[in-house]
Amino acid sequence: FEDDEGGIVGRLLALGANADSIRQRFAYVRPDESIAALGSREDLAEILEDLHPTLVALDGVTEAMTMHGLEMKDNTDVARFGALLPRWIANHGPAVVALDHVVKAADSRGRYAIGGVHKLNGLNGCAYTLENRTKFRIGGIGKSTVYVSKDRPGQVRRHSLPASEGRDWFADLVITSHNESFVEVDLDPPTEHPENFRPTVLMCRISEALAQYGPLAQRRILAAVKGRTDTKRDALDLLILGGYVS
Repeated sequence: FEDDEGGIVGRLLALGANADSIRQRFAYVRPDESIAALGSREDLAEILEDLHPTLVALDGVTEAMTMHGLEMKDNTDVARFGALLPRWIANHGPAVVALDHVVKAADSRGRYAIGGVHKLNGLNGCAYTLENRTKFRIGGIGKSTVYVSKDRPGQVRRHSLPASEGRDWFADLVITSHNESFVEVDLDPPTEHPENFRPTVLMCRISEALAQYGPLAQRRILAAVKGRTDTKRDALDLLILGGYVS
């Protein structure tokens, strides 16, 4: 719903996919009308029956719901869309991955995508959230942290480590771009913090909060800075021990 065949195939080739394998094992569908339009559902059913896909990716939910005249903030419409497309496809056999967006403001960002909470509540399977750490660019290395926001029935969360805001740290997605036509992708597992770990991001946030607001009590510092409470306390202690904060 959001890209085109050139962009998708170009990325697959850059990731090292073989051109013949793409022809034989990958199908791209670009809908231009609702699944409820005359003949659309029958066409999609025929595609699923002919190709027998094991994985279907819907990119992306906002554009798809808009095409179907549904409001993404309305939980009833969210449930209606789930039955209309992703669940209907899943009932034909393949696993379905729906790509969605989060709100831009980090402070108001929850565990689920932009819109109604039913996007999370109505999900069977796993909900992942990608939080960008280093921007992706051609000729550079980009990194995003992959969190688990929901896991039914818990087969993914057991491979994760606890994180903040009810999420679990599943992996770090690292994309190394050598040039426009060659990209390497790694999914690094989570690791416990080493003994010499320093929460420098939270230390920076605390410093910025004190620079902005002036002297604050510890509870106000913790309230002003986003992050895990115990890690924020560690960050504050390190700033005090280092002589940066008194």
